[in-house]
Amino acid sequence: MSGEDVYNRISMLRAERGVSRKDLAAALGVHYQTIGYLERGEYSPSLHLALRIAEYFDVPVEIVFSLTPFPRLGSEVVK
Repeated sequence: MSGEDVYNRISMLRAERGVSRKDLAAALGVHYQTIGYLERGEYSPSLHLALRIAEYFDVPVEIVFSLTPFPRLGSEVVK
């Protein structure tokens, strides 16, 4: 990790809602390849874009983006 990595759940949110990269890109006014770069961690979004992505999915920005890796689904132990 370079210290400037930004992790995200964009692909998970897209899958949950049945949204393609092209559809999300069109809604945000960006190129569909930008969505791919974001999902792979090859590009960190501007604050403006991050907030627009969170707004699109109607979730707080912290649900979509994090400075630390998200835990894998099912990896948390329930007590």
